[in-house]
Amino acid sequence: MAITTCIFDAYGTLFDVSAAARIAAAEPGQDRLAECWPQIARDWRLRQLHYSWLRTIMQDRADFWQITCDALDWTLEAHGIEDAALRARLLALYHELAAYPEAKAVLAALKEAGLNTAILSNGTPEMLNAAVASAGIGPLLDDVLSAEMCGIFKPARAVYDMAPRRFACAPGQVLFVTSNGWDAAGAAAYGFTVAWVNRDGAPVERLPGRPAHVLRDLRGVPDCASL
Repeated sequence: MAITTCIFDAYGTLFDVSAAARIAAAEPGQDRLAECWPQIARDWRLRQLHYSWLRTIMQDRADFWQITCDALDWTLEAHGIEDAALRARLLALYHELAAYPEAKAVLAALKEAGLNTAILSNGTPEMLNAAVASAGIGPLLDDVLSAEMCGIFKPARAVYDMAPRRFACAPGQVLFVTSNGWDAAGAAAYGFTVAWVNRDGAPVERLPGRPAHVLRDLRGVPDCASL
């Protein structure tokens, strides 16, 4: 079945989730953060994901921005950092996450090939629209789909349903691109053709659903879409 639509996860896939901590750490007066920003970035991201799953299980939902704030608060406390100005700066930077260097060229190549392109993310519309605008990739996307629209987070099937419904296609006509192993498993189990951008060389998750393609960065996505 030919690919007609290329759907991207946002955080960690198109947008570098480490960028907020990295940029803040390089600013004047942030010597403490400069010593530990990679671990701050990792812990913040992991706690963000854990809270999205745990709140789903607990049936006590919050939107992804609240979860992002809660995850940062936990992380800063875990590292012994109590700094309201730094907290505000990190959250502001999260709205302006840098896209990976190859992202714009890859999206442009997909559009030139006549494919639909979109984001499908757990992020709120406000978060996603801010990141898209900051990265300058809006003209290269046909839509930005937020899990907020269906009230549950990935890897719930209801979230993946949004893509074929929006583009009037079969799941097998979608190339789903994600850097998250759990998302790759969920999307593949749903029925998407999945390209997993495995930047860290991690093992494939032991979950139902396996990616059709494993890439080191986004540059191989157009080739996956044309197979």
